[in-house]
Amino acid sequence: MSNIKRIAVFTSGGDAPGMNAAIRAVVRTAIYHDLHVYGITGGYDGMINGKIDRLETRDVGNIMQRGGTILKTARSMEFMTEEGRRKAYDSLLANDIDGCVAIGGNGTFAGALRFSEEYNIPFVGLPGTIDNDLFGTDYTIGFDTAINTAMRAVDKIRDTADSHNRLFFIEVMGRHAGYIALHTGIGSGANNVFLPEVDNSIEELVEELRLSAKRLKLFNLVIVAEGNKNGNAHEIANKVKELIPQFDTKVAVIGHLQRGGAPTCLDRVLASRLGYAAVEGLVNGHVNEAIGIVNDEITFTPFEQAIHGKKELNRDLLKMASILAM
Repeated sequence: MSNIKRIAVFTSGGDAPGMNAAIRAVVRTAIYHDLHVYGITGGYDGMINGKIDRLETRDVGNIMQRGGTILKTARSMEFMTEEGRRKAYDSLLANDIDGCVAIGGNGTFAGALRFSEEYNIPFVGLPGTIDNDLFGTDYTIGFDTAINTAMRAVDKIRDTADSHNRLFFIEVMGRHAGYIALHTGIGSGANNVFLPEVDNSIEELVEELRLSAKRLKLFNLVIVAEGNKNGNAHEIANKVKELIPQFDTKVAVIGHLQRGGAPTCLDRVLASRLGYAAVEGLVNGHVNEAIGIVNDEITFTPFEQAIHGKKELNRDLLKMASILAM
């Protein structure tokens, strides 16, 4: 068992539905273990500027159903400097913080690892990102809510596409990973999905659309991850329009709607399990590890591996998506 008595929790990087449920779990599990727990407002910027406040059970009541994060979040350029990290350390020292729970993505974990190595404060990380692209966990906090939000939006677009016999290109988030696009595509019955990990061909898409027209399939939905190699949804739509100008082509960008809204039950339970495990991990001596769930079991992955490990798309899902879209 460690000698940790006072811990801090913060959220960093992009917000994700379920972060509040994770904060709640961290606070209440810490109090169960007779620890003092503090919330850092504004991520690493808040750590630098001393925005550190004691949290009690009542402070995290009635928050798990809310999207966003009550602790706010930010991407801190100052924390990337030695001076910034020194200020952050001084703030933690002033509050006698023994360990930290960082909720965020790859950049959050990288910052935690470097800081912990420099100042010997133990960190554990919770995977909080809608992109589901972190190594060491099957699912990240916020992913399920994001794909459900995207799917419901596509369902609405399907109605108008069907009514007008239109071809819709629908852009979802995913600069480097196609998990949102792939799952949204399967869940909404889209005709095609453009992912960062796959070299899609515009010409092959056009041929598929022509075959669909011959089968009297008069409307089509194409899901586009924003970071795919062919460009964004507008750029792909323009390329396709040049090749098949007779199609009534439209574009919809779902955008930051995917980040907001009440988290699904799955995200609330996932975040609660991970938040509980974070405190248990710190109490039991885990240092510089990311906490995840693999095959429904809690796992601990060293930050170095979580940051640099590559999480591959499920190739069976890719094959299935292609077959079911016929």
